[in-house]
Amino acid sequence: MCVISAEKFSLWKKKQISKGGDNNSLDLLIDSLAGLSNKELNLLKIKSEKNLNLKLNLDLLELFWDKHLNTSIPIQYLSGISFWRNLKLEVSNRVLIPRPETELIIEIIAGIFKNKEEKITFVDLGTGSGAISIALALANPNWNGIATDIDKNAIDIASRNFANNSNQSNLKFYNGNWWDPLATYKGEIDLAVANPPYIPQDTYEVLPIEVKNFEPKNALLGGEEGLDHIHEIIQHAPIYLKQKGWLLIENHFDQGDRVKQLFLENRFTSVKVLKDFSGIGRFTIGRYK
Repeated sequence: MCVISAEKFSLWKKKQISKGGDNNSLDLLIDSLAGLSNKELNLLKIKSEKNLNLKLNLDLLELFWDKHLNTSIPIQYLSGISFWRNLKLEVSNRVLIPRPETELIIEIIAGIFKNKEEKITFVDLGTGSGAISIALALANPNWNGIATDIDKNAIDIASRNFANNSNQSNLKFYNGNWWDPLATYKGEIDLAVANPPYIPQDTYEVLPIEVKNFEPKNALLGGEEGLDHIHEIIQHAPIYLKQKGWLLIENHFDQGDRVKQLFLENRFTSVKVLKDFSGIGRFTIGRYK
């Protein structure tokens, strides 16, 4: 633990920003590695005489910040931590960094299943760090959750994240491609959700360095048009969903109409494309017959 005056810390922070980067990234680094939250940082503006307790000294923090500036590696991978909703998640370059817009998935589902006492079975396909599945399991202790991922490393990370965020046991993890591990759950799923790789090939080639060079390609690239995995998930969903079971998929900003058509071609009803924070059709949802 390192004790430092608020005044000295503020001067250090100004020096770091003068090198480049942005305040949000630096604040995230400070929160992740030094244990100083945004709320505490904001209090410094009021109580400048306060002493701060940091988990990491300023020299080490500066080394991490310099590495971020020099290599463009995301703060989340440098620290091994990503904050998402109310979760603190372990991440590595084997899993996608959870995005703020994906948080809307939890709100959409809460709007569908309003009875908190209802017992349902849900599956999160391609769980990555486990963000979606863990958030759903924690918010709904009566639900039985399943999370799958083709990467065993991702499953190990997601399992640790669930254990670190909860003492609940209503979420199980399976290694395998999309629906493949769920042979014993055919016709038993009330809700399936997926944030699959959906980036088209041309778009993937021009992604920002911090995304393309560091985040896992298999969690981003969705084939030439970005629809390869989405098509596979929708096509096999009727085997596993109950009658009237729901499927919710996050898609690329310009794929909503095509994904909606895939839902309809596979006998889904009540199909809608829902918008994200920016007013973009980011999520497609439908009910199986």
